[in-house]
Amino acid sequence: MKKLVKVLLAMFMAFALAACGSSGSSNKADTEKGEGVMTYAEYDAAKVEDEVVIEAYVQAKQSWWENKATIYTQDADGAYFVYNMECSEEDYKKLETGTKVKVTGYKAEWSGEIEIVDAKFEIEQGKYIAEAFDATSLLGTDDLIKHQNQFVAFNGMTVEAIKDADGKEAAYLYNWDGSGNQGDDLYFNVSIDGKTYQFTVESYLTNADSDVYKAVEGLKIGDKVDMEGFLYWYEGANPHITKVTVK
Repeated sequence: MKKLVKVLLAMFMAFALAACGSSGSSNKADTEKGEGVMTYAEYDAAKVEDEVVIEAYVQAKQSWWENKATIYTQDADGAYFVYNMECSEEDYKKLETGTKVKVTGYKAEWSGEIEIVDAKFEIEQGKYIAEAFDATSLLGTDDLIKHQNQFVAFNGMTVEAIKDADGKEAAYLYNWDGSGNQGDDLYFNVSIDGKTYQFTVESYLTNADSDVYKAVEGLKIGDKVDMEGFLYWYEGANPHITKVTVK
């Protein structure tokens, strides 16, 4: 009798695990694409204005208004920035981090940022939340752009002074020239190996009430920091930072 119970229990556990896998509850990106869906390599090779069809997973929601959503998505091979996608407010709430979506739209480029525009989407089964790729060593190299829009990390960096339009130094500015107010984008400089880079806290993505916004407001020149965020591109690398940890 005990042996039968053990057998039945083992069968139940196997069935439960299989059911979990079929429901897409595991945090693993599918490597196989549906019919008519591009691989990341095919998407990367497509020309601007070509129609594209991708399957990926929501990593962050940047904004929603007038039934348009802007989101960061990623699969096992690369990342996709979807700009002003058709989306009701009700559906926007469903786009939780990790949600798998099929997106159909057109490849576009704006000041170096590659994105998908005029898009529509469907929610599919599956879940995947990407771990941050450490891109610190790629700063200042041609290889950094290969990770555009991915969730990335920059570690062991030092906060440097940033100057406003009048030449005054600070640890951060509201707007790139210091002309803004609390609630606007935050800009700050960080360095490593003698080179300085400018990073951003994008207020639509992480507003003034977010932990990262408050963390940057608390920075001091000379602080050592680790950071995570999305590798946005605007006339060069313009990381949208979502987490700052002072070491």
